[in-house]
Amino acid sequence: MSDYAVVDPATGETVAEYDTFTDAQIQDAIARASEGARAWAALSVADRAAAVRRAAALHRERRDALAATIVREMGKPLEAALGEVDFSADIIEYYADNAEAITRDQPIDILGEGSAVIRRAPLGVLFGIMPWNFPTYQVARFAGPNLVIGNAIILKHAPQCPESAAALEEIFRDAGLPEGAYVNVYATNEQAATIIADPRVQGVSVTGSERAGSAVAALAGQHLKKVALELGGSDPFIVLSADDLDAVVQAAVDARLDNNGQACNGAKRFIVVDGLYDEFLSKFSSAMEAAKVGHPLEEDTVLGPLSSLAAAERLQEQIDRAVEQGARLVVGGKRDGAYFPGTVLTDVTPEMDVYREELFGPAGVVYRVADEDEAVRLANDTPFGLGSYVFTTDAEQAQRVADRIEAGMVYINIVLADSPELPFGGVKRSGTSRELGLLAADEFVNKKLIRVG
Repeated sequence: MSDYAVVDPATGETVAEYDTFTDAQIQDAIARASEGARAWAALSVADRAAAVRRAAALHRERRDALAATIVREMGKPLEAALGEVDFSADIIEYYADNAEAITRDQPIDILGEGSAVIRRAPLGVLFGIMPWNFPTYQVARFAGPNLVIGNAIILKHAPQCPESAAALEEIFRDAGLPEGAYVNVYATNEQAATIIADPRVQGVSVTGSERAGSAVAALAGQHLKKVALELGGSDPFIVLSADDLDAVVQAAVDARLDNNGQACNGAKRFIVVDGLYDEFLSKFSSAMEAAKVGHPLEEDTVLGPLSSLAAAERLQEQIDRAVEQGARLVVGGKRDGAYFPGTVLTDVTPEMDVYREELFGPAGVVYRVADEDEAVRLANDTPFGLGSYVFTTDAEQAQRVADRIEAGMVYINIVLADSPELPFGGVKRSGTSRELGLLAADEFVNKKLIRVG
Protein backbone atom coordinates (compact mmCIF):
# COMPACT_ATOMS: atom_id res chain seq x y z
CA MET A 1 0.00 0.00 0.00
CA SER A 2 1.18 3.52 -0.76
CA ASP A 3 2.24 5.74 2.14
CA TYR A 4 -0.48 8.15 0.98
CA ALA A 5 -3.86 6.45 0.96
CA VAL A 6 -7.47 7.08 1.89
CA VAL A 7 -8.49 4.24 4.21
CA ASP A 8 -12.07 4.68 5.40
CA PRO A 9 -11.89 4.00 9.17
CA ALA A 10 -15.61 3.19 9.24
CA THR A 11 -15.10 0.16 6.99
CA GLY A 12 -11.36 -0.44 6.76
CA GLU A 13 -11.62 -0.14 2.96
CA THR A 14 -8.75 1.42 1.03
CA VAL A 15 -10.61 3.95 -1.10
CA ALA A 16 -7.71 5.47 -3.02
CA GLU A 17 -3.93 5.46 -3.14
CA TYR A 18 -1.57 8.24 -4.20
CA ASP A 19 2.03 7.92 -5.33
CA THR A 20 4.66 9.35 -3.04
CA PHE A 21 6.72 12.00 -4.83
CA THR A 22 10.07 11.10 -6.32
CA ASP A 23 13.11 13.07 -5.21
CA ALA A 24 13.00 14.85 -8.56
CA GLN A 25 9.40 15.89 -7.95
CA ILE A 26 10.37 17.25 -4.54
CA GLN A 27 13.12 19.36 -6.10
CA ASP A 28 10.68 20.59 -8.73
CA ALA A 29 8.17 21.54 -6.01
CA ILE A 30 10.80 23.57 -4.14
CA ALA A 31 11.87 25.31 -7.34
CA ARG A 32 8.27 26.15 -8.26
CA ALA A 33 7.60 27.48 -4.76
CA SER A 34 10.74 29.62 -4.89
CA GLU A 35 9.60 31.18 -8.17
CA GLY A 36 6.03 31.44 -6.93
CA ALA A 37 7.13 33.24 -3.77
CA ARG A 38 8.69 36.04 -5.82
CA ALA A 39 5.65 36.43 -8.04
CA TRP A 40 3.22 36.30 -5.12
CA ALA A 41 5.14 38.79 -2.98
CA ALA A 42 5.33 41.21 -5.92
CA LEU A 43 1.54 41.55 -6.00
CA SER A 44 -0.14 44.31 -4.02
CA VAL A 45 -1.66 43.48 -0.66
CA ALA A 46 -5.10 44.14 -2.15
CA ASP A 47 -4.50 41.66 -4.98
CA ARG A 48 -3.25 38.98 -2.58
CA ALA A 49 -6.25 39.55 -0.31
CA ALA A 50 -8.62 39.24 -3.26
CA ALA A 51 -7.17 35.87 -4.25
CA VAL A 52 -7.26 34.60 -0.66
CA ARG A 53 -10.89 35.76 -0.39
CA ARG A 54 -11.71 33.75 -3.52
CA ALA A 55 -10.14 30.71 -1.85
CA ALA A 56 -12.55 31.16 1.07
CA ALA A 57 -15.47 31.37 -1.36
CA LEU A 58 -14.33 28.18 -3.09
CA HIS A 59 -14.28 26.37 0.26
CA ARG A 60 -17.95 27.28 0.60
CA GLU A 61 -18.79 26.33 -2.99
CA ARG A 62 -17.11 22.94 -2.60
CA ARG A 63 -18.33 22.43 0.97
CA ASP A 64 -20.14 19.13 0.44
CA ALA A 65 -17.30 17.51 -1.49
CA LEU A 66 -14.67 18.64 1.03
CA ALA A 67 -16.75 17.36 3.95
CA ALA A 68 -17.33 13.99 2.28
CA THR A 69 -13.58 13.67 1.81
CA ILE A 70 -12.95 14.44 5.48
CA VAL A 71 -15.44 11.73 6.50
CA ARG A 72 -13.71 9.17 4.27
CA GLU A 73 -10.22 10.08 5.42
CA MET A 74 -10.59 10.24 9.21
CA GLY A 75 -14.13 9.26 10.24
CA LYS A 76 -15.46 12.60 11.43
CA PRO A 77 -19.29 12.67 11.62
CA LEU A 78 -20.69 14.46 8.57
CA GLU A 79 -22.18 17.45 10.40
CA ALA A 80 -18.86 18.06 12.14
CA ALA A 81 -17.02 17.78 8.81
CA LEU A 82 -19.35 20.37 7.25
CA GLY A 83 -18.73 22.61 10.26
CA GLU A 84 -14.98 22.23 9.81
CA VAL A 85 -15.17 23.37 6.19
CA ASP A 86 -17.32 26.35 7.17
CA PHE A 87 -14.85 27.34 9.89
CA SER A 88 -11.94 26.97 7.46
CA ALA A 89 -13.64 29.35 5.04
CA ASP A 90 -14.26 31.83 7.87
CA ILE A 91 -10.59 31.72 8.86
CA ILE A 92 -9.29 32.30 5.35
CA GLU A 93 -11.78 35.11 4.80
CA TYR A 94 -10.76 36.72 8.12
CA TYR A 95 -7.19 37.09 6.92
CA ALA A 96 -8.31 38.48 3.57
CA ASP A 97 -10.49 41.02 5.41
CA ASN A 98 -7.61 42.01 7.69
CA ALA A 99 -4.84 42.05 5.09
CA GLU A 100 -4.23 45.78 5.38
CA ALA A 101 -4.05 45.65 9.18
CA ILE A 102 -1.65 42.69 9.04
CA THR A 103 0.76 44.37 6.64
CA ARG A 104 0.44 48.02 7.72
CA ASP A 105 3.61 49.88 8.74
CA GLN A 106 4.04 50.23 12.51
CA PRO A 107 5.48 53.67 13.43
CA ILE A 108 7.97 53.87 16.32
CA ASP A 109 8.31 56.85 18.65
CA ILE A 110 12.05 57.54 18.43
CA LEU A 111 14.36 59.42 20.77
CA GLY A 112 16.20 61.32 18.05
CA GLU A 113 15.18 63.24 14.94
CA GLY A 114 13.60 61.73 11.85
CA SER A 115 11.30 58.72 11.76
CA ALA A 116 11.25 54.96 12.07
CA VAL A 117 8.75 52.26 11.16
CA ILE A 118 8.52 48.49 11.30
CA ARG A 119 7.57 47.23 7.86
CA ARG A 120 6.34 43.65 7.64
CA ALA A 121 7.74 41.74 4.67
CA PRO A 122 7.34 38.08 3.68
CA LEU A 123 10.13 35.62 4.43
CA GLY A 124 9.64 33.58 1.26
CA VAL A 125 8.90 29.85 1.05
CA LEU A 126 7.42 28.15 4.11
CA PHE A 127 7.00 24.43 4.69
CA GLY A 128 3.86 23.27 6.51
CA ILE A 129 3.47 19.77 7.97
CA MET A 130 -0.17 19.18 8.83
CA PRO A 131 -2.00 16.45 10.82
CA TRP A 132 -5.02 14.31 9.96
CA ASN A 133 -7.49 15.34 12.68
CA PHE A 134 -8.71 18.54 10.97
CA PRO A 135 -7.86 18.13 7.27
CA THR A 136 -9.04 21.59 6.11
CA TYR A 137 -8.98 23.66 9.33
CA GLN A 138 -5.32 23.01 10.10
CA VAL A 139 -4.32 24.10 6.61
CA ALA A 140 -6.54 27.19 6.73
CA ARG A 141 -5.00 28.56 9.90
CA PHE A 142 -1.47 28.10 8.53
CA ALA A 143 -2.10 29.16 4.94
CA GLY A 144 -4.48 32.08 5.55
CA PRO A 145 -2.19 34.57 7.31
CA ASN A 146 0.98 33.53 5.52
CA LEU A 147 -0.47 33.86 2.05
CA VAL A 148 -1.84 37.32 2.84
CA ILE A 149 1.62 38.36 4.05
CA GLY A 150 3.10 37.21 0.74
CA ASN A 151 4.82 33.97 1.72
CA ALA A 152 4.59 30.92 -0.53
CA ILE A 153 3.68 27.52 0.91
CA ILE A 154 4.84 23.96 0.41
CA LEU A 155 2.29 21.76 2.19
CA LYS A 156 2.87 18.19 3.35
CA HIS A 157 -0.41 16.80 4.63
CA ALA A 158 -0.85 13.67 6.73
CA PRO A 159 -0.45 10.45 4.68
CA GLN A 160 -4.09 9.56 5.34
CA CYS A 161 -5.36 12.88 3.93
CA PRO A 162 -4.09 12.91 0.33
CA GLU A 163 -7.50 13.63 -1.15
CA SER A 164 -7.99 16.71 1.04
CA ALA A 165 -4.44 17.79 0.20
CA ALA A 166 -5.13 17.66 -3.54
CA ALA A 167 -8.49 19.40 -3.18
CA LEU A 168 -6.97 22.28 -1.22
CA GLU A 169 -4.14 22.78 -3.71
CA GLU A 170 -6.75 22.93 -6.45
CA ILE A 171 -8.75 25.53 -4.49
CA PHE A 172 -5.79 27.87 -4.10
CA ARG A 173 -4.83 27.42 -7.74
CA ASP A 174 -8.39 28.09 -8.90
CA ALA A 175 -8.51 31.14 -6.64
CA GLY A 176 -5.88 32.75 -8.84
CA LEU A 177 -2.64 32.33 -6.89
CA PRO A 178 0.37 32.31 -9.23
CA GLU A 179 2.01 28.98 -10.03
CA GLY A 180 4.10 27.86 -7.06
CA ALA A 181 2.51 30.08 -4.41
CA TYR A 182 0.82 27.01 -2.89
CA VAL A 183 2.34 23.60 -3.62
CA ASN A 184 1.16 20.24 -2.29
CA VAL A 185 3.73 17.45 -1.88
CA TYR A 186 3.28 13.77 -1.07
CA ALA A 187 6.61 13.50 0.73
CA THR A 188 8.24 10.91 2.94
CA ASN A 189 9.74 11.95 6.27
CA GLU A 190 13.20 11.78 4.68
CA GLN A 191 12.06 14.06 1.85
CA ALA A 192 10.53 16.41 4.42
CA ALA A 193 13.97 16.67 6.01
CA THR A 194 15.38 17.58 2.58
CA ILE A 195 12.80 20.35 2.21
CA ILE A 196 13.59 21.77 5.64
CA ALA A 197 17.31 21.78 4.85
CA ASP A 198 16.93 23.51 1.48
CA PRO A 199 18.19 27.13 1.61
CA ARG A 200 15.22 28.28 -0.49
CA VAL A 201 12.89 27.35 2.39
CA GLN A 202 12.80 29.99 5.13
CA GLY A 203 10.60 28.47 7.82
CA VAL A 204 8.66 25.41 8.87
CA SER A 205 5.42 24.93 10.79
CA VAL A 206 4.28 21.60 12.19
CA THR A 207 1.07 20.64 13.93
CA GLY A 208 1.24 17.17 15.42
CA SER A 209 2.66 15.03 18.18
CA GLU A 210 5.49 15.88 20.58
CA ARG A 211 7.66 13.37 18.74
CA ALA A 212 7.06 14.99 15.37
CA GLY A 213 7.53 18.47 16.78
CA SER A 214 10.81 17.56 18.44
CA ALA A 215 12.17 15.99 15.26
CA VAL A 216 11.17 18.95 13.08
CA ALA A 217 12.47 21.51 15.60
CA ALA A 218 15.83 19.73 15.73
CA LEU A 219 16.14 19.81 11.94
CA ALA A 220 15.00 23.41 11.73
CA GLY A 221 17.50 24.43 14.38
CA GLN A 222 20.29 22.58 12.63
CA HIS A 223 19.59 24.61 9.50
CA LEU A 224 18.82 27.88 11.30
CA LYS A 225 15.18 28.01 10.17
CA LYS A 226 12.32 29.66 12.00
CA VAL A 227 9.99 26.95 13.35
CA ALA A 228 6.45 27.10 14.72
CA LEU A 229 5.16 24.18 16.77
CA GLU A 230 1.55 23.31 17.61
CA LEU A 231 1.66 20.07 19.56
CA GLY A 232 -0.40 18.00 21.99
CA GLY A 233 -2.46 18.88 25.01
CA SER A 234 -4.12 17.43 28.08
CA ASP A 235 -6.40 20.33 28.89
CA PRO A 236 -7.91 20.62 32.37
CA PHE A 237 -11.63 21.25 32.82
CA ILE A 238 -11.97 22.73 36.32
CA VAL A 239 -15.34 22.78 38.09
CA LEU A 240 -15.35 24.96 41.23
CA SER A 241 -19.03 25.94 41.54
CA ALA A 242 -22.19 25.75 39.46
CA ASP A 243 -25.72 27.13 39.40
CA ASP A 244 -26.67 24.57 36.75
CA LEU A 245 -24.55 21.44 37.03
CA ASP A 246 -26.38 19.77 34.15
CA ALA A 247 -25.22 22.54 31.83
CA VAL A 248 -21.65 22.20 33.10
CA VAL A 249 -21.75 18.44 32.52
CA GLN A 250 -23.02 18.96 28.98
CA ALA A 251 -20.20 21.42 28.34
CA ALA A 252 -17.74 18.84 29.67
CA VAL A 253 -19.11 16.15 27.36
CA ASP A 254 -19.05 18.50 24.37
CA ALA A 255 -15.47 19.52 25.13
CA ARG A 256 -14.36 15.88 25.41
CA LEU A 257 -16.22 14.32 22.47
CA ASP A 258 -15.67 17.02 19.86
CA ASN A 259 -13.98 15.54 16.77
CA ASN A 260 -14.42 12.02 18.18
CA GLY A 261 -12.22 13.12 21.09
CA GLN A 262 -9.30 13.74 18.73
CA ALA A 263 -8.58 17.42 19.32
CA CYS A 264 -5.35 18.63 20.88
CA ASN A 265 -7.28 21.27 22.84
CA GLY A 266 -10.10 18.97 23.91
CA ALA A 267 -10.82 18.81 27.64
CA LYS A 268 -9.21 15.61 28.89
CA ARG A 269 -8.78 16.00 32.68
CA PHE A 270 -11.89 16.89 34.66
CA ILE A 271 -10.95 18.43 38.00
CA VAL A 272 -13.99 18.79 40.26
CA VAL A 273 -14.26 20.30 43.74
CA ASP A 274 -15.27 17.83 46.42
CA GLY A 275 -18.81 19.15 46.99
CA LEU A 276 -19.75 18.62 43.34
CA TYR A 277 -17.62 15.59 42.53
CA ASP A 278 -20.02 12.70 43.12
CA GLU A 279 -22.92 14.27 41.24
CA PHE A 280 -20.67 15.45 38.41
CA LEU A 281 -19.09 12.02 38.02
CA SER A 282 -22.46 10.29 37.93
CA LYS A 283 -23.97 12.64 35.36
CA PHE A 284 -20.82 12.92 33.26
CA SER A 285 -20.35 9.14 33.12
CA SER A 286 -23.98 8.59 32.14
CA ALA A 287 -23.75 11.18 29.37
CA MET A 288 -20.48 9.79 28.05
CA GLU A 289 -21.91 6.28 28.02
CA ALA A 290 -25.06 7.47 26.21
CA ALA A 291 -23.16 9.16 23.35
CA LYS A 292 -24.13 7.19 20.27
CA VAL A 293 -21.33 5.42 18.46
CA GLY A 294 -22.15 4.91 14.78
CA HIS A 295 -21.28 5.39 11.15
CA PRO A 296 -20.21 8.99 10.52
CA LEU A 297 -22.86 9.43 7.83
CA GLU A 298 -25.73 8.51 10.17
CA GLU A 299 -27.61 11.60 11.25
CA ASP A 300 -27.64 10.97 15.02
CA THR A 301 -24.06 9.73 15.34
CA VAL A 302 -22.10 11.47 18.07
CA LEU A 303 -18.96 9.34 17.86
CA GLY A 304 -17.75 7.99 14.55
CA PRO A 305 -14.71 5.74 14.34
CA LEU A 306 -11.33 6.99 15.43
CA SER A 307 -9.12 8.02 12.56
CA SER A 308 -7.71 4.53 12.08
CA LEU A 309 -7.63 1.08 13.58
CA ALA A 310 -4.14 1.86 14.88
CA ALA A 311 -5.45 4.94 16.71
CA ALA A 312 -8.15 2.88 18.42
CA GLU A 313 -5.61 0.22 19.37
CA ARG A 314 -3.32 2.86 20.90
CA LEU A 315 -6.14 4.27 23.01
CA GLN A 316 -7.18 0.77 24.08
CA GLU A 317 -3.65 0.04 25.21
CA GLN A 318 -3.56 3.24 27.28
CA ILE A 319 -6.89 2.48 28.97
CA ASP A 320 -5.93 -1.15 29.69
CA ARG A 321 -2.57 -0.09 31.11
CA ALA A 322 -4.25 2.53 33.33
CA VAL A 323 -6.60 -0.09 34.76
CA GLU A 324 -3.72 -2.51 35.32
CA GLN A 325 -1.93 0.22 37.26
CA GLY A 326 -4.94 0.82 39.52
CA ALA A 327 -7.26 3.28 37.79
CA ARG A 328 -11.00 2.59 37.93
CA LEU A 329 -12.88 2.24 34.65
CA VAL A 330 -16.32 3.77 35.23
CA VAL A 331 -17.81 3.40 31.74
CA GLY A 332 -16.66 2.41 28.26
CA GLY A 333 -13.12 1.33 27.59
CA LYS A 334 -13.67 -1.42 25.00
CA ARG A 335 -13.17 -0.70 21.32
CA ASP A 336 -15.01 -2.33 18.41
CA GLY A 337 -12.63 -2.17 15.50
CA ALA A 338 -11.83 1.52 15.04
CA TYR A 339 -14.91 2.54 17.04
CA PHE A 340 -14.42 3.59 20.66
CA PRO A 341 -17.19 4.46 23.15
CA GLY A 342 -17.26 7.33 25.60
CA THR A 343 -14.91 6.30 28.41
CA VAL A 344 -14.34 7.59 31.93
CA LEU A 345 -11.51 6.80 34.35
CA THR A 346 -11.15 7.77 38.00
CA ASP A 347 -8.71 7.06 40.86
CA VAL A 348 -5.75 8.04 38.69
CA THR A 349 -2.61 8.88 40.67
CA PRO A 350 0.70 10.54 39.70
CA GLU A 351 2.41 7.14 39.68
CA MET A 352 0.33 5.97 36.71
CA ASP A 353 1.37 6.54 33.10
CA VAL A 354 -2.03 7.97 32.16
CA TYR A 355 -1.55 10.80 34.66
CA ARG A 356 0.88 12.49 32.25
CA GLU A 357 -0.26 11.08 28.91
CA GLU A 358 -2.61 12.59 26.36
CA LEU A 359 -5.69 10.46 25.67
CA PHE A 360 -6.44 11.09 21.99
CA GLY A 361 -9.97 9.78 21.75
CA PRO A 362 -13.30 9.90 23.64
CA ALA A 363 -11.82 9.16 27.07
CA GLY A 364 -11.50 11.43 30.08
CA VAL A 365 -10.12 11.23 33.61
CA VAL A 366 -12.13 12.70 36.53
CA TYR A 367 -10.28 13.95 39.63
CA ARG A 368 -11.60 15.01 43.05
CA VAL A 369 -9.98 18.07 44.68
CA ALA A 370 -10.58 19.86 47.96
CA ASP A 371 -10.44 23.48 46.80
CA GLU A 372 -9.22 26.03 44.28
CA ASP A 373 -5.56 25.71 45.24
CA GLU A 374 -5.53 21.95 44.79
CA ALA A 375 -7.39 22.30 41.49
CA VAL A 376 -4.78 24.70 40.14
CA ARG A 377 -1.89 22.52 41.33
CA LEU A 378 -3.38 19.48 39.61
CA ALA A 379 -4.22 21.42 36.45
CA ASN A 380 -0.59 22.58 36.17
CA ASP A 381 0.95 19.20 37.01
CA THR A 382 1.32 18.16 33.38
CA PRO A 383 3.97 18.47 30.69
CA PHE A 384 1.36 20.13 28.47
CA GLY A 385 0.06 23.69 28.49
CA LEU A 386 -2.30 24.21 25.58
CA GLY A 387 -5.83 25.15 26.64
CA SER A 388 -7.92 25.03 29.81
CA TYR A 389 -11.50 25.47 30.98
CA VAL A 390 -12.73 26.99 34.25
CA PHE A 391 -16.33 26.77 35.45
CA THR A 392 -17.31 28.86 38.44
CA THR A 393 -20.05 31.26 39.50
CA ASP A 394 -17.48 33.56 41.13
CA ALA A 395 -16.17 36.09 38.58
CA GLU A 396 -13.21 37.10 40.74
CA GLN A 397 -12.26 33.48 41.27
CA ALA A 398 -12.44 32.87 37.52
CA GLN A 399 -9.93 35.63 36.80
CA ARG A 400 -7.71 34.55 39.68
CA VAL A 401 -7.58 30.95 38.46
CA ALA A 402 -7.05 32.04 34.86
CA ASP A 403 -3.96 33.97 35.95
CA ARG A 404 -2.56 30.92 37.75
CA ILE A 405 -3.08 28.30 35.05
CA GLU A 406 -0.01 27.46 32.99
CA ALA A 407 -1.59 27.34 29.54
CA GLY A 408 -1.78 29.32 26.35
CA MET A 409 -5.57 29.63 26.50
CA VAL A 410 -8.18 29.81 29.26
CA TYR A 411 -11.91 29.58 28.54
CA ILE A 412 -14.21 30.57 31.39
CA ASN A 413 -17.73 29.08 31.54
CA ILE A 414 -17.65 28.28 27.82
CA VAL A 415 -16.39 25.53 25.48
CA LEU A 416 -16.02 25.11 21.70
CA ALA A 417 -15.58 28.86 21.37
CA ASP A 418 -12.65 28.99 18.94
CA SER A 419 -12.96 31.81 16.43
CA PRO A 420 -10.78 33.21 13.63
CA GLU A 421 -9.82 36.32 15.63
CA LEU A 422 -8.78 34.40 18.78
CA PRO A 423 -5.12 33.29 18.97
CA PHE A 424 -4.54 29.56 19.41
CA GLY A 425 -1.42 28.03 20.96
CA GLY A 426 0.25 26.80 24.10
CA VAL A 427 3.27 26.67 26.36
CA LYS A 428 5.48 23.94 27.79
CA ARG A 429 5.41 20.83 25.58
CA SER A 430 2.29 22.02 23.76
CA GLY A 431 4.19 24.29 21.41
CA THR A 432 5.99 27.53 20.74
CA SER A 433 3.75 29.61 18.52
CA ARG A 434 0.33 31.13 17.93
CA GLU A 435 -2.08 30.49 15.10
CA LEU A 436 -5.34 32.32 14.36
CA GLY A 437 -5.94 35.95 15.25
CA LEU A 438 -3.60 38.74 14.29
CA LEU A 439 -0.77 37.14 16.29
CA ALA A 440 -0.57 34.35 13.69
CA ALA A 441 0.53 36.86 11.08
CA ASP A 442 3.66 37.68 13.10
CA GLU A 443 5.09 34.15 13.12
CA PHE A 444 6.71 34.13 9.66
CA VAL A 445 7.36 37.73 8.76
CA ASN A 446 10.41 39.97 8.47
CA LYS A 447 9.75 42.84 10.87
CA LYS A 448 12.03 45.17 8.99
CA LEU A 449 13.15 48.43 10.63
CA ILE A 450 13.24 51.44 8.32
CA ARG A 451 14.90 54.44 10.01
CA VAL A 452 14.95 57.81 8.28
CA GLY A 453 17.28 60.57 9.49
